[in-house]
Amino acid sequence: MIDKRDRAILFRSRLAEAMASRAVSQSSLARMTGVDRSTVSQLLTSDKRLPNAQLAADCAAALGVSADWLLGLSGRPEPLADLLATQLTETEAPRALIDETIFAWHREAAGYKIRHVPATLPDMLKTRAMAQWEYEPQLGRTSDQAIGAFEDRLAWMRGARSDYEIAFPIHELEAFAAGQGYYRGIPVDVRLEQIDRFIDLTESLYPSLRLYLFDARRVFSSPITVFGPLLAVLYLGRHYLAFRDSTRVESFARHFDWLVREAELGARDVPGHLRALRSRIGADQ
Repeated sequence: MIDKRDRAILFRSRLAEAMASRAVSQSSLARMTGVDRSTVSQLLTSDKRLPNAQLAADCAAALGVSADWLLGLSGRPEPLADLLATQLTETEAPRALIDETIFAWHREAAGYKIRHVPATLPDMLKTRAMAQWEYEPQLGRTSDQAIGAFEDRLAWMRGARSDYEIAFPIHELEAFAAGQGYYRGIPVDVRLEQIDRFIDLTESLYPSLRLYLFDARRVFSSPITVFGPLLAVLYLGRHYLAFRDSTRVESFARHFDWLVREAELGARDVPGHLRALRSRIGADQ
């Protein structure tokens, strides 16, 4: 709690700071807030006087700052609407391989831990054949060029010194191995190559890459990515919702860590599970 006198001193200081930064005189502020100039003068000189809630709100609105900041209740001068505009953004999510927005976020977070819950199999672990099967209907005649750029970006991501933790439902991987549901129609050789890629990367890149499998009957997650302490992104399908305020980012990170704690298979166990899935694919042919 701040003493009333200290709060009055802080209010006076912040009011003067906001007026100076916006070149607003005492007379101008008085006109903008509908009070006498003497009232504004007292606010700027008295160590004991605090304005009532209405006057504080009027001064804040006139100066384009937060009333909470003027009164010492917040450390940020921006009004709430402006804070929300910068801390929560909605970005189009095209049906494509790693798009420019996603790649920019990876570059921004280079060197930090990146936590990821994918919508399907993780893009950064896909083979070229798997990427072609999944994205060629949207890419059309430009598929070779797009997939080449995709592979270049994946190579950059693997060399960016970021730690990657990926968690997704165990049933998703099993459906892929069996060629069921979303993965129906994928040729056997493509599935085998993809499983082999998973085995290779989860072993050769460990511990900088850690893959966890959770039981979606017990725990659930929408597709999300947490880019270190910088931002957290929720994938909606057509759009991304990106959060930059530290409270939201920490909340997403805690959610991911909960998935890891509740995982059916930890990072060290996943390669063995993948080999078991691969042997079933071979046995079925």
